[in-house]
Amino acid sequence: MERLFSYGTLQQPEVQLATFGRLLSGHRDYLPGYRLSMVAIDDPGVVRTSGKSHHPIISHTGLPSEKVAGSVLEISPEELRQADGYEVAAYRRQAVVLASGVAAWAYVDATDAPI
Repeated sequence: MERLFSYGTLQQPEVQLATFGRLLSGHRDYLPGYRLSMVAIDDPGVVRTSGKSHHPIISHTGLPSEKVAGSVLEISPEELRQADGYEVAAYRRQAVVLASGVAAWAYVDATDAPI
């Protein structure tokens, strides 16, 4: 199984059903050293699925005082590829370590330098 840290639309039941064909289980956690902002989504399919023209996006700051709340979702490797297909070019999948010490994937701002 894979762990995916979601802080945005992948937590929505309708997005999970459309993307994975099922509802996902997960638990709350935080990602330290990141800041949350919004990005405009121009993919009509993603907007239709999420119901939103702007989605949350995170950027690395490295500041321990900043953290992003979200959910750790347990998914299969195939579902991780499906999540990759849902995310638009503004996002890049990156390995992160959460406040709990759990290693997970997260979709970060694609313009951030890899860490």
